[in-house]
Amino acid sequence: MLASPAILAIEALIPLGISAMPLSEIDQQDPVPEVAAIAQDTATPEPLDILEQINLYSQADLETGPLEQVNSVRELSDVSPTDWAFQAVSALADRHQCLLGYGDGTYRGNRAMTRYEFAASLNACLIQIQQRLDEGFNVLSADELNAIRRLQEEFAAELATLRGRVDALEVRAAELEANQFSPTTKLGGEVLMAPIHAFGDRGDTTAGGEDTELSFGYRLRMVFDSSLTGSDRLRARLQAVNVARLDNTTGTVMSRLGFDGESDNEVLLERLEYRFPVTDNMRVWLGATGWDYDHIFTVTNPLFEGSGDGALSRFGRRNPAVYRQPSGAGAGFEYKFGNVARLYAAYMAGNAGTPTSKNGLFDGTYSATAQLTATPIENLEVSLAYSNSYFPGGEVNVSGSTGSGNARRPFTNDVATSSNNLGVQASFSFAPVTVSGWAGWSLAEAQGSDGDVSSGDTATLFNWALNVGVPDLVKEGSLLGFIVGQQPKVISNDVSGREDPDTSLHFEALFQYPITDRINIAPGFFVITNPDHNSDNNTIWVGTVRTQFNF
Repeated sequence: MLASPAILAIEALIPLGISAMPLSEIDQQDPVPEVAAIAQDTATPEPLDILEQINLYSQADLETGPLEQVNSVRELSDVSPTDWAFQAVSALADRHQCLLGYGDGTYRGNRAMTRYEFAASLNACLIQIQQRLDEGFNVLSADELNAIRRLQEEFAAELATLRGRVDALEVRAAELEANQFSPTTKLGGEVLMAPIHAFGDRGDTTAGGEDTELSFGYRLRMVFDSSLTGSDRLRARLQAVNVARLDNTTGTVMSRLGFDGESDNEVLLERLEYRFPVTDNMRVWLGATGWDYDHIFTVTNPLFEGSGDGALSRFGRRNPAVYRQPSGAGAGFEYKFGNVARLYAAYMAGNAGTPTSKNGLFDGTYSATAQLTATPIENLEVSLAYSNSYFPGGEVNVSGSTGSGNARRPFTNDVATSSNNLGVQASFSFAPVTVSGWAGWSLAEAQGSDGDVSSGDTATLFNWALNVGVPDLVKEGSLLGFIVGQQPKVISNDVSGREDPDTSLHFEALFQYPITDRINIAPGFFVITNPDHNSDNNTIWVGTVRTQFNF
């Protein structure tokens, strides 16, 4: 008798330890119900049926899809009817309906592995016949027995080769199992490197900027994704970053990059969260630190939301009115209404780990946000989001470190401030272009008095953006992008002198080009006119060449 079917699936039975994947894939939001890729990649699979075994063994160079059951060798167009093996196996297959072939009716006889596949198919047929013999059925004639003996002799060399490969794979499997990192965890990583320069005559800016020099920054991220039940995900992200915040030299947060930050070159736990499904349509998140709204909500800006492969600027990534509100730790959920709509909700606290007055989970900086996202027609996504946030005195940042100084602190930093925020986002793709945009409003209210500020005073903020992206322009994975918008501006304020007098516009252009599957380079720049919404300030230009390495 021929070899056991398990021989043909040995590659599927190698227990994997740590696996690497690009960070862009790790950050991707999977639809519910969750597919537990981590558990599936690392746990020992259940025994496969013969069709799956043969498919796994021979799939490396196939373009025809998985093997399918056929009932006649005559359906396999690549096998010559004049071959004696064709005649012999045809008789067995026609009687016992046990031969395997591909769904397009070919046996791929011009491929080097075809004899192995043919031997595997014969083995499947013989196993089925053997089962019937074991059950007491006399299913073989003398001619069939003779044909089977000849077929076994013909394919003996292929089966011996398969057994030799199995021995080598078993040695490899034992080595991997002994040295595996973890049976439940995947590692993904990203390194960003970028020369950065902000230029223009900023010496006269009322924001207090100064000239800058060309600098070079980097950011390292390592993401550990674990599955404990097979349908959940525990994510821990470590980060070391040294990308200077340009507002320290330009005098305005409008010039901030989307990937800036400073950790004194120390590797820190930057993000920790856990998500799990509750039903087929609902999953829940628990965030311990570094948790933000773009980790759970879709921000309806598909080409530019990423910090490593999206917009270069902080403003260009997502609507600051709703997605730049206080974050850090909390809980949230996503609920799917079929393929038409999704409902998101989350509560986040900025200082949840500090058990003192005006801190903690509910007494300090917080935000509560809900969003409804719909896809009414193909290639169109729209979302409506509402957020309520609160900032105790000393921590006011209504516009999320974008926009003007007045937008960040519509009253004063010493006055506790609440804010009701509304965002409307949309994205539409029509090959080869994707157009996205948003509008955001914030109504801030003073929760205390200080000088000219009285409790109950209000201020209205507004921002908008429109971006156009052309993916895969010159190469798959490339992206040509343009962004124009107005960063958060105070358009009205009950407190005299705290409205923004003019309008600043944000212009951005970038071109992302994949050098390899894991290396992308993105030169680009953005321009800020009338920084801080004040025409007394001179235009600021920011240029960079962001290079992304995925591992």
